[in-house]
Amino acid sequence: MAATFRRRLHRGAASTAVAAAALAALTASQAPGAADRPAGRADRSPAPPAGTPIDGGSSFFTDAPPRKTPTPPHGSGQPGGTGTAVHGPSQAGIPATVLAAYKKAEADLRASAPGCRLPWQLLAGIGEVESGHARGGAVDAAGTTLQPILGPQLNGNGFALIPDTDHGRYDGDTTHDRAVGPMQFIPSTWSQGGPGGTGWGADGNGDGVKDPNNVFDATLAAGRYLCANGRDLSVQADLDRAVLGYNNSREYLQLVLSWYGFYQKGTFEVPDGKGPLPVHRGGGTAHAGGGTAKGDRGGAKDAPGGTAGRTKPDEPAVPGGPSAPHGSTGPTHGDDTGTPAPAPKPVPDPKPAPTPKPPTKPAPLTALEAVGDKDGKALTATVGTDFATAPRIRAKDADGKSVAGVKIRFALTGALPRGLSFVRAGGTPLPDGTTEVTVTTDKDGLATAPTLHAGDTAGPFTVRATAVDRTVRPVDFAGTVTAKPAPKADALARTSDEALTTAAGGAYADDAVRIKATYQGKAAAGVAVTATLITDDPKKPVENDRGPYFKDPKATGADKDKPVRTLTGLTTDADGLLTLPKIYTDAHAGTFRLRLTTADGAVLTVTLTVTAPAAAS
Repeated sequence: MAATFRRRLHRGAASTAVAAAALAALTASQAPGAADRPAGRADRSPAPPAGTPIDGGSSFFTDAPPRKTPTPPHGSGQPGGTGTAVHGPSQAGIPATVLAAYKKAEADLRASAPGCRLPWQLLAGIGEVESGHARGGAVDAAGTTLQPILGPQLNGNGFALIPDTDHGRYDGDTTHDRAVGPMQFIPSTWSQGGPGGTGWGADGNGDGVKDPNNVFDATLAAGRYLCANGRDLSVQADLDRAVLGYNNSREYLQLVLSWYGFYQKGTFEVPDGKGPLPVHRGGGTAHAGGGTAKGDRGGAKDAPGGTAGRTKPDEPAVPGGPSAPHGSTGPTHGDDTGTPAPAPKPVPDPKPAPTPKPPTKPAPLTALEAVGDKDGKALTATVGTDFATAPRIRAKDADGKSVAGVKIRFALTGALPRGLSFVRAGGTPLPDGTTEVTVTTDKDGLATAPTLHAGDTAGPFTVRATAVDRTVRPVDFAGTVTAKPAPKADALARTSDEALTTAAGGAYADDAVRIKATYQGKAAAGVAVTATLITDDPKKPVENDRGPYFKDPKATGADKDKPVRTLTGLTTDADGLLTLPKIYTDAHAGTFRLRLTTADGAVLTVTLTVTAPAAAS
């Protein structure tokens, strides 16, 4: 089948210039960054107007979902198969690779934009309406379409005027742009029309290339657009704005939402290339001022000599792709000469697409109040651990009633302990170093911050809860990261009972004194021990000034051999063991004492004997 994209002018259109102006005027406020921008004439510069929809305002498949979710066919690998093949344009089967792309995009956005709450079923609804899931899954193993999926030439003849912006790189057209790929991005939007002029293009399959013809790349890019500007897609108003920015047509919005709701009830996987193809194409919401049928993707006209119902010669034929132009009633099958066969009669939809309920406008927000411990007494954790509680607020109106659907930004402020960050939101991991997250209040007006993790330093901090786009007083929560408690030891003991004896002017063996620290009978790791060489006077056990000594391990130069009789900072290892540095002796003989102590009061005294040096022979 040959893919044809037709756009029919609404009866009564004065001219194609009027049509182009009407398109720009109606779409001027939907795309990212176009808020409050006045409507105007179609932009004739190389880049499209900022308000041009993602798909260029093209037509779309208008097949509505079936009344009931079909049973998976026999051989689909799904339970409950009936053995009956699924045919027709309106079914719940989604090609395997395309379905994987939708779900991967949801997972990627859940990690990078958790506050957006993008469901993959919404991407599936858009993918069905825009391209019939990449023409029934006509993609290779990497997710790239087997043949290009192209919209009409955007030459201002009944639709937007967008001169070529990509030199034909994506759409093969060096005079004008065309919508490209499974999610129908116009080239300028893919490469230039995103935040900061970098474009909405994305690399969804990790191959280092951003390709609008690849279903993984295209679905991730579509998800990024839907989540733009801090949208929360669990809020109906944000959801509506996101979809209308894709194609500014109420018919398009209602159709996407009906497929979205349908896929939420259940889907099943079908093999690539075997997905059902939609057949009805249109999108006839007329623009204010007359002129065009919104989103109609062809160049057809109602005037005598028009091309309605015929395939334009400059649009490539794509085997296996949907080929019914706007106004046709089914797929067009060609013979070997390229002559189209008569189109079958239309099959009426069993049930019209449901009209979505208008979004509920939230009550005026007048205050935020802390729920639980505002002063942070419970907001305390030890270095390296997760906080057991999280800041929580309630949004209220002037009557003290809870307000649902309010976006609350939780942000860590001030000089933060190193490594402090949000780590999980609703069980989903957040990117490393996340210090700001937006949460929407639930039906009870409550919003809870994500789980906090204490990093590797101690100190105080503040979590500030602020209402997004509302002017109310923020709420601050005081928190503290505490240091790990010092390890304890209630006993010290030598690991050997061998007597320690050496001659004056000599030294004891390198590992002569080795001890073990324990707490309640178990090895005590990380315990700080102080070693002091003391006088042999039980009534006055002070640091000695003669006899055995240590050398300062930190000293350099002439001081490195200077006697030191107290060492601090000694620490037991993971098994509670500690080997003291080498002990030297001066010229004094006699009995001396080595005392080892801990901060918890554990004490061990070791006897050191120094004999007189041997007489010279």
